[in-house]
Amino acid sequence: MDNCPYCNILNDDEHEVIISNDICTYSLLKEQEIKGAGIIVPKQHRETVFDLTEDEWIATYQLLHEVKLYLDEKYNPDGYNVGWNCGQVGGQHVFHSHLHVIPRYANEIMAGKGIRYLFKNNQKFG
Repeated sequence: MDNCPYCNILNDDEHEVIISNDICTYSLLKEQEIKGAGIIVPKQHRETVFDLTEDEWIATYQLLHEVKLYLDEKYNPDGYNVGWNCGQVGGQHVFHSHLHVIPRYANEIMAGKGIRYLFKNNQKFG
């Protein structure tokens, strides 16, 4: 897809590709809110995680473990959030499947707050 930023992530000035294999890449945003936060993206355009092939699942799994080693060594985080947003209502903004890998640190304001924090925070969601 010509206009998909993740299909062309190697040429995207906002991302730095750190690790890749034949099927997917791991990149960091050059300007980050949380140090080390990045995404694993299949090289072939797939809209959501549900569209990945078995080979893409396996390659993502393998790359995720390499990424963890890299992040542990470079940033020494205290925890992680890992996940996919699927569909507009699910928070997906770029419609090319991407796995968020977010290192977490004990000294951040939201430390201890997981990905379901907003749902547990007595908020009514429909």
